[in-house]
Amino acid sequence: MGNQTESFGSFNVGGHSPATLRRFYSEQSWIDGEALRQLEEMLRLEGAKALAAFPDLHPGKYGATGVALLSHRLHPLLIGNDIGCGMALFALDLPLRKLRIDKAEQRLRELEHQQVGDAEDALSAHGLPHDLFPGALGTIGGGNHFCELQAVDQVFRSSSEQLIDDQCLYLLVHSGSRGVGAAVLAEILATNEKSNAGFGIDDPFAARWMAMHDQCVAWAMLNRRLIAERAARALRADITLIADVPHNLVQRLPEGIVHHKGAAAVESGDLVPIAGSRASLSYIVRVREEVRQSLGAISHGAGRKYDRASMHGRVGSSRSHREQLARNDWGGRAICDDRSLLIEEAASAYKDCIQVVTDLEEHQLVERVAAMRPLITYKKAVDRPGNSRATSDRLNKRETRNEKR
Repeated sequence: MGNQTESFGSFNVGGHSPATLRRFYSEQSWIDGEALRQLEEMLRLEGAKALAAFPDLHPGKYGATGVALLSHRLHPLLIGNDIGCGMALFALDLPLRKLRIDKAEQRLRELEHQQVGDAEDALSAHGLPHDLFPGALGTIGGGNHFCELQAVDQVFRSSSEQLIDDQCLYLLVHSGSRGVGAAVLAEILATNEKSNAGFGIDDPFAARWMAMHDQCVAWAMLNRRLIAERAARALRADITLIADVPHNLVQRLPEGIVHHKGAAAVESGDLVPIAGSRASLSYIVRVREEVRQSLGAISHGAGRKYDRASMHGRVGSSRSHREQLARNDWGGRAICDDRSLLIEEAASAYKDCIQVVTDLEEHQLVERVAAMRPLITYKKAVDRPGNSRATSDRLNKRETRNEKR
């Protein structure tokens, strides 16, 4: 057991020791009391060895979100339905100086109408069954998922490698496995009455779930890529992948199984996006070697401060207020035609991303590379007359004619 303890820094991960909790947040971080209660429950899970909690910590349906748990048992319920959910950052070959935000907003409304190849062919090319929910590929989903056009707000001195060009535009995509992961969770709930206790690594169901899990992770990564390709096509640009970092998955290690529940799975040297809100800065960070102390995990975003239900009593009481929710201080805007979703995903629902990154820095897990400001956040567009694929086609033809002049 000696080597196992060393590999995770100051964590005690001995097989028969009580579960160890390490908090990677400060007193300045806002932490919900229910999330703290859920942490205590997770420490008592059968097989739990170590638990890392991050500043984006908040309550979840099957345990606190914003944590990494090391266990010698598999706990599928912790991962839930959106297996493989993650953040992907892409660079666009579209200079910031050429952006016309009104036109870009109009074009991005057509994001999910853009054609980027045959979905079944894409699945097969990535080693996935061709009939694995092809109709859902390239779609964002609901909740806190989005595709956001970003510009660089600040490049920090730590980014001397010139990894981020402050004259370029970027896409940040947050999405997961959609119906694929939901089907996996449904099977767990339907066939395993004692799933709260988890499963031994040698349990036949554990092997089956792991196989489905791996498919979900691959599907979700492909989904983020296709979302970005659709957005790039709408903007008449090409993309280059900078980072794709899942935060809802498990990883098998010699020490046991690390469950990333809303905690980005990272290694030293990785470049990782940490999402703010649609009215606050996001950050790109470089992971430090000390991340072994946190089970190879960090925050993936700001984390919720208020649950969805309570947001309806906090914001959006008038039409003018709801219109304000779709704008930010940088002149950016949100594409969200769902009134409830607009309110539930308001910027005030989330914690301060600056504090999250500061806490991670103070625990020597990351260093800042760049701050990114949101320009257009796509969440949901409803088809209307004049807001259809035909509109997108007309825009394409119009710009092609202009380019020929």
